[in-house]
Amino acid sequence: MLPKTPAKGMRDFLPKDFALRQQILATIQKTYENFGFMRIETPAVENIELLTSKQGGDNEKLIFKILKRGEKLENASDEQLCDLGLRYDLTVPLARFYANNVGQLPAVFKSIQMDNVWRADRPQRGRYRQFVQCDIDVIGEQSNLAEIELITATMQTLDNLGFDNVTVRLSDRRLLNALVARCGFEDEQKSAVFIALDKLDKIGVTGVIQEVETIAQGKGVEFVNLINRINSASDPLEQCARELGDYLPVEVKRNLEEILYVTGDLVTNGRVVFDVTLVRGMGYYTGTIYELSVDGLGISVGGGGRYDKMIGRMTGNDVPACGFSIGFERIALLISERGNTSVASRGTAILVDRDLESKQVLDVMQACRQARKSSNVTLLRKIKNFSFQVKQLKEQGYEAIYEYRNGSFGKID
Repeated sequence: MLPKTPAKGMRDFLPKDFALRQQILATIQKTYENFGFMRIETPAVENIELLTSKQGGDNEKLIFKILKRGEKLENASDEQLCDLGLRYDLTVPLARFYANNVGQLPAVFKSIQMDNVWRADRPQRGRYRQFVQCDIDVIGEQSNLAEIELITATMQTLDNLGFDNVTVRLSDRRLLNALVARCGFEDEQKSAVFIALDKLDKIGVTGVIQEVETIAQGKGVEFVNLINRINSASDPLEQCARELGDYLPVEVKRNLEEILYVTGDLVTNGRVVFDVTLVRGMGYYTGTIYELSVDGLGISVGGGGRYDKMIGRMTGNDVPACGFSIGFERIALLISERGNTSVASRGTAILVDRDLESKQVLDVMQACRQARKSSNVTLLRKIKNFSFQVKQLKEQGYEAIYEYRNGSFGKID
């Protein structure tokens, strides 16, 4: 027999589940639009050269590749086998979109993307192989006004979805570069050190030291001690500047201080804090980075940062760009687990006798629509288990249920 379950890491959604997801997406989009962002759409499939351009970090290892069509594939190389792939995020396609359409876009372009992406990852709680990302990006704004707007819009979105105690951790890729330079690591060791630091919450201080020692013997303790001195200070960002000295560009500390100061006044449902251990895995980040978490889930539910060099790889001219992505699946999971699963009203349901002819059924529907001055009417034939059918309709969100019998309507409580 053919399989009846979805492919691994994929899911079906029942009508009630899908309705809830649509409500969450509608809230997210409406909030972002109130901040002046505009929705766009890019293809699910992109050229493999774009997806493997060394900008997506480890996610490039998780691409679902598409075989070429109608060609002999025996003894072919990887390049000959595949020319397309499913997008693994929305940022790389956005950069291509902007490069292709820049002449038709405003000088500062504020975009919304809410679409599926695909990664050949190991499925687990809140992580799937096909999932929705909700991105906002600001392209063309060099100042940290872009970061401030992205953070406040995202925090307001979480507030509108009912989340308080939200935390945004903030850092900068240039600060991380200064850390490894201060400790004497070679440039080619930098990425491996970042990966080790990113595991701090999973493997602990001892684990980080051990991993760093395999990268550069004798430097693990020094590196972790530097991190600990910064974290234990009353003002970690100020301590960071003292420890790093000339290794840290002056504008990095100034920008982070301004973002922390301004967002501190604007955010009402959480906090924005500096975190020297924040890494973010994507290879395309060039400046500010941030990550979002909420109470009740031990993993991040969003993140982003500045990627000023990505568009220039397609056009030859760098364009300032910055984005923030919400992990929609994790947010939807939290909302569902908290019991916030009510869906918007679906209107009126009319139950008619099973033996009513089709023409009579349509006449009843038209009469109901005219009487209620609404087109949101669903007409169903009654089943034997009448009370069960009514219960199901109430669960599906119908605000009014009527029974049609002997030429008149009777409301069912």
